Amino acid sequence: MREYSRLLTAILLAGMFAGCDKNKEPETATSTAPVTTAATLGEQIVLTPVEYLEAAPYKDADRSRGAGQAQICRACHSFDKDGPDMIGPALYGFFGKQVGSRSAFQYSEAMAEADFIWTPEALDAWLAQPGRFLPGNRMTFAGVLRQSDRDDLIAYLLSATTDAAD
Repeated sequence: MREYSRLLTAILLAGMFAGCDKNKEPETATSTAPVTTAATLGEQIVLTPVEYLEAAPYKDADRSRGAGQAQICRACHSFDKDGPDMIGPALYGFFGKQVGSRSAFQYSEAMAEADFIWTPEALDAWLAQPGRFLPGNRMTFAGVLRQSDRDDLIAYLLSATTDAAD
């Protein structure tokens, strides 16, 4: 029992100090900036995926890191052209589209009634905290805390779910 207690203490301490870097502020979803929600998103500028990929922050994002992060998305979404809806809707071609607009997918009431376009800005806010961005949606995903991770993932999705050239 004593060994178990020591092991548990060591694990807890390691978790507390993991990722500590005295020279870098931690990137988290919590900050003094207001949280963007579907209701506060405002007017969006809709560009083509290629135009988004040519602009900051996506032009400098690491799409290969984004591809790795996207594996968790693939558990519920297909990315392929003409791919099937799964637990979540197929994502091919979703950029620039009205939320909840895939006719073959049964969205939650919150998604069906929402009024925004899937842009990288909307997806960024969604990925940060889906439940806070659009309360009542059915996506059971806690979110991606680091801004750089979201940028990498969005850059990857801009190319993987469209005909955008690499």
